[in-house]
Amino acid sequence: MLEALGLDAASETVYRSMLAHPGLGVAALAERLNLSEQQVRAGLDRLAELALLRPSRERPGQVQAVHPELGLAALVRRQQSDLLRRQQEVLASQDALTELIAAHRAATRTHPDTAMRQLIGLDAVQSRLEALAQQATTECLSIMPGGAQSAETLDGCRELDRHALQRGVAIKTLYQDSVRNDTATRAYARWLTACGGQVRTQPLLPVRMVLVDRQTALIPLCPDDSSLGALNVTVPSIVAALVALFRHIWDTATPLDGPQPTGDPLTGQERRLLLLLADGLTDEAAANRLAVSLRTVRRMTAHLMATLDAQSRFEAGSKATKRGWI
Repeated sequence: MLEALGLDAASETVYRSMLAHPGLGVAALAERLNLSEQQVRAGLDRLAELALLRPSRERPGQVQAVHPELGLAALVRRQQSDLLRRQQEVLASQDALTELIAAHRAATRTHPDTAMRQLIGLDAVQSRLEALAQQATTECLSIMPGGAQSAETLDGCRELDRHALQRGVAIKTLYQDSVRNDTATRAYARWLTACGGQVRTQPLLPVRMVLVDRQTALIPLCPDDSSLGALNVTVPSIVAALVALFRHIWDTATPLDGPQPTGDPLTGQERRLLLLLADGLTDEAAANRLAVSLRTVRRMTAHLMATLDAQSRFEAGSKATKRGWI
């Protein structure tokens, strides 16, 4: 009960017993409290440290408990003083943090091209993503091509996403259809949806991007290697164009945990594959664009040719076009 004042349970028990039964020695206290003499002596040492004991005038060489109205009141005042000091330290830290943030922002504003700023390396990108997630007020839109995300990446997103959703930020994420067979991504999608976010998929996606509050966009410096860093863009016309692109893709995408669209003999992924092959892409290039394995592309191609009763890829594309499938 008095731990906040620095008394552990044993010390408090010894103190209460000494108040109720003045004059008891170590052995008597130990017997009454069912404690060892070592525990009683440790309790007495602690009480002495807290100035809750004083020498007895009636019994030379012995001590007695200080009245709680005096002793404990002094401890409360000491705690209040410590609390005030800690509060002052926190306020000083907050002032230092405010000054540091202001200095950082001033340094950023002096960058020769703040409207399009390069972030070199994954650490710089991660720091910027964390800052944007904390600053977001309305929406965060993401396009994540390249197939299934690692469990570590998804777990790293959860805390940022949770705080943003609690502030009322709308979170919408686009993945490729190939993630539908990935357990970690589907688990993340279910969690995000349960928290109020949304996840959809498309067979084919453009470059990776994150769009925050229709004011800031992060896109890779190199579309084929996001580990090199990103470009932080705040040019209104560019951000607006990227948001429009996202919404166009989103409107035709399918909820990850929802049913696939019906009424068409081709899946969205198969339709995209036909278009890629019609553009002359090799199986390897098509697999890379769809974020699936080469084996999957070849299996899908064989299925398409059988469905269309075609002897060649050219004939398959021609028949699919005539039927209005692509």
